[in-house]
Amino acid sequence: MSSLAEQAAELHRKYRGKIEVIPKVPAFTREDLTLTYTPGVAYPSKEIARNKDLVFEYTNRGNTVAVMSDGTRVLGLGDIGPEAALPVMEGKALLFKVYGGVDAIPICVATMDVNEFCKIAKYLEPCLGGINLEDIASPKCFEIEERLKQELDIPVFHDDQHGTAVVALAGLLNALKLVDKHLEDVRILIAGAGAAGRAIALFLLSAGARGENMLIADSAGLLYQGRTERMNRWKENLANATNPECKKGPWEEHLKDIDVFIGVTGVPGCFPLNRIKEMARDPILFTLTNPIPEIMPPEPTEEPMYYIKLAKEHGARVIATGRSDLPNQINNLLGFPAIFRGALDVRARDINEAMKKAAAEAIASLVSEEELSEDYIIPRPYDLRYVPAEAMAVARAAMESGVARIQVDPRRVYEHAEAIVKRAHELMKFVTKLPPAGVL
Repeated sequence: MSSLAEQAAELHRKYRGKIEVIPKVPAFTREDLTLTYTPGVAYPSKEIARNKDLVFEYTNRGNTVAVMSDGTRVLGLGDIGPEAALPVMEGKALLFKVYGGVDAIPICVATMDVNEFCKIAKYLEPCLGGINLEDIASPKCFEIEERLKQELDIPVFHDDQHGTAVVALAGLLNALKLVDKHLEDVRILIAGAGAAGRAIALFLLSAGARGENMLIADSAGLLYQGRTERMNRWKENLANATNPECKKGPWEEHLKDIDVFIGVTGVPGCFPLNRIKEMARDPILFTLTNPIPEIMPPEPTEEPMYYIKLAKEHGARVIATGRSDLPNQINNLLGFPAIFRGALDVRARDINEAMKKAAAEAIASLVSEEELSEDYIIPRPYDLRYVPAEAMAVARAAMESGVARIQVDPRRVYEHAEAIVKRAHELMKFVTKLPPAGVL
């Protein structure tokens, strides 16, 4: 194993995973037990039985999110099953806590049946403030999210789709400022029509991009009305909303006059750098395949930054990737913890387009005009200013769009986000100093 693999394996083995349940209240004395369990616990239970909404007042439901997966599309590993997906879902739960103060529970289900998956989620709803869907193969992920959003009264958010779309829009808004272009005017080519590609396309359209200026491609070429090869109803919807001229063929042949390229192909090094010169003035490249983006070969022989410089030498103006070792990282961590923080704090029933757009604009706003540059279009994930700012924007949008159960001063949401994340960090610092216990 490589050094990185050895270190990761040792950390997971040493701690038996990355999360645990931490109590909030003492349970040492007879008085403690009388209040926290029997007979005292009967009081909140009877109150909730009379008014179910009180579950948010008397329990942690309002701060609990399930991270649900079937293990069919995990990272770059593919269909590895629910057991192998569990370390990834634990990692997601860790990030929820550290960057949003959200208590997330990894739930990897041993079914590939959509009906069974949805049934499990529905049965869990009384315990949850929201559900984050993760690493589910498309197009199944679209059907699961669509059904759960209809059937459940809590937010359901597929991060592979909408988290990526929110952060991509945030970066794109600032990139367009830099090149003095506007979303409603630019020509966009999206290579990849899976979960991320579809969501980015739909979100950009809802944010103001025009369908007549957008091309979307999968591995079989551009989507267009009437195409029959490798189509489904979700791709057909995209085809009907874009590419009115019914252009056909590989996306690489349609870069001429494109202002913005967004790559979510899953294919490292597939972008033809020599064709950047055919693109419009000051082209923007978001090459988001991880861990090796479309502008780097599968086994790069130089430092990653070399390929950024090479693309710029060919004419690219702004380049973003998903990598942490390169400028302009489009990282979902800037999205899902704070989006759920804002949604949970107003007990939202949904995470809708208005909330997602508010999140993207809040992220983008944290880069001032003085700071904005080709190598800095989006905050870095460890810049924790984004958490309260984004949570407040999301909560405000939830209340204004009518999906919030309660009305809260947005400033209180900001302050709560700051406080709960600070508490999570202090808790993590304390707990991680303790030796691991109970490991055999």
